[in-house]
Amino acid sequence: MKIARYVAAVILLVSSPLALADMQGEIQHLLQFIESSGCEFERNGTVYDSKEARSHIERKYDYIQSRVDNTENFIKYAASRSSMSGKKYQVTCNSQKQTSAEWLHDELSRYRTSPAAAAVLE
Repeated sequence: MKIARYVAAVILLVSSPLALADMQGEIQHLLQFIESSGCEFERNGTVYDSKEARSHIERKYDYIQSRVDNTENFIKYAASRSSMSGKKYQVTCNSQKQTSAEWLHDELSRYRTSPAAAAVLE
């Protein structure tokens, strides 16, 4: 039993930095995706451009970073709804409106299956 705990601890120590690097890479990709999208972001009834949206989400992430242990939680806590009002962020791209959570989860899925993401892991 002690050996199993030791092995589990070693695996966690070795894999944690890799998982953290993967998560940080994914978050940086999403932030760049937001900024370069050219889409409009609606937050609490006000529309912002993509650069303003990235700036806001990045500041929010910096504030809550210690609570984020995976990219999905980054989307959930920093990029999907107002902390003040609880209203969902909306994104309009090419006249199509959707929640930022849906939009970012779709991009995260695309990124995880892309050759660019695979190259980062090598």
